[in-house]
Formats: sequence, structure tokens, C-alpha cells
Amino acid sequence: MDIAVIGNEEFVLGFRLAGLRRVFVAHADDYKQKIEEAMSDPEIGILAVDSKDLVNLPPQMRTKVSDSIQPVVVPVGGGGVTDLREKVKRAIGVDLYKEDE
Repeated sequence: MDIAVIGNEEFVLGFRLAGLRRVFVAHADDYKQKIEEAMSDPEIGILAVDSKDLVNLPPQMRTKVSDSIQPVVVPVGGGGVTDLREKVKRAIGVDLYKEDE
């Protein structure tokens, strides 16, 4: 499974420098098309997106993206750890952040 990223040139630049090869450069006018393309690729397991770009999606598509398990879509730059925690828990069925009592 690959890790991919979608966003504008500035957003994806850091991921490229970190060695990510699956990069989708998208702008407001073609964001929906690019995210559909990335989400339909069976080789992508994790898709990082700029949380600010999700407003470019219609509400139904935004819900589909946030509920997606394959790939797991991780908004970067917002939502905090609790959102990521819930996504991981839903995707693999285990709460990795659970503290022993």
C-alpha cells in the first residue's frame, strides 16, 4: 500500500522532499476530480489532504472522504489528534492511543 498526498504545490512540496512519490497536485477547480482519482486507486492505503482543501468538495463527497477506510484519508493541518485517532480506530479496529489504566 502506498501513501499519497493531494493538494496545491506548496502543500505537496514537503511530502515530495520527504520522499513521497504518489503526489496529486490539485487546485480548487479540479480538486474533486483529483481526489476521486486518488481514492479510486487500489494501491493507495493512506491519502493525506490539506484540511483547508476539503471545503472545495460538495457535502456528500466530503462525507464520503471523511468516512473512507480504503484509503484512509488523513486531513493535515486541522482536526487534531482526536480525529486521527478515530480514523485509525475505525480503519483497523484497535485504539492505538489507549492508555493502560
